[in-house]
Amino acid sequence: MSLRIVVTVKYVPDATGDRHFADDLTVDRDDVDGLLSELDEYAVEQALQISENSDDDVEVTVLTVGPEDAKDALRKALSMGADKAIHVEDDDLHGTDAIGTSLVLAKAIEKAGFDLVVSGMASTDGTAGIVPALLAERLGVPQVTLLSEVSVEDGTVRGRRDGDAASEQLEASLPAVVSVTDQSGEARYPSFKGIMAAKKKPVQSWDLSDLDIEAEEVGLEGAWSAVETATARPARTAGTIVKDEGEGGKQLAAFLAERKFV
Repeated sequence: MSLRIVVTVKYVPDATGDRHFADDLTVDRDDVDGLLSELDEYAVEQALQISENSDDDVEVTVLTVGPEDAKDALRKALSMGADKAIHVEDDDLHGTDAIGTSLVLAKAIEKAGFDLVVSGMASTDGTAGIVPALLAERLGVPQVTLLSEVSVEDGTVRGRRDGDAASEQLEASLPAVVSVTDQSGEARYPSFKGIMAAKKKPVQSWDLSDLDIEAEEVGLEGAWSAVETATARPARTAGTIVKDEGEGGKQLAAFLAERKFV
């Protein structure tokens, strides 16, 4: 018996970089370094653990939608241990929102073939967290989301979702879509052997025509949501310095009271 796992990953701007909008009010990805979204590393890790703990023949495919540089995210996932990768790249994808992204991912997943789709809980740039649910709807399969623990056995995916007051034990029959949180287990660091092996693993490249998607369905033209205006964050100003010359405590209390902090 075989199990086909597709892990959706995203190439995102480095959160430590100087992120800003381009002239068309999309995120300017050219002036900041990118990397594999940290939350997606947990998804890759859980897929690999399912593979390692299974008696079945498991194939782990990582899938991303993005520009040429997005291959770096795929290489990171491959160096962690994924078997192969798929990169959907097309100039008409520029400006695609979460709705359009879910369409492209769903078409690619159907073309690749799957039993289980594993996603992170959200991307670290958009942080909407809605793509897993959209994927499940488009693929017509059950979703089990925000899992802190996940396993697959006998055609069923099971997991634990932790809430503020209780934990739920959930399960769904395959095929299914799951998303995992950053509490699901620390993602492994690629070994030197894994990095070298990743260079030989296959990376397929598809565009919109390969997925029978029209340009009007994606990109800025097909987006259901868009940024209309944006204002740069003002530069930080110097703070108030309280010099303690015997009255420092009173000055500090007055400062806090004036701003209604106390």
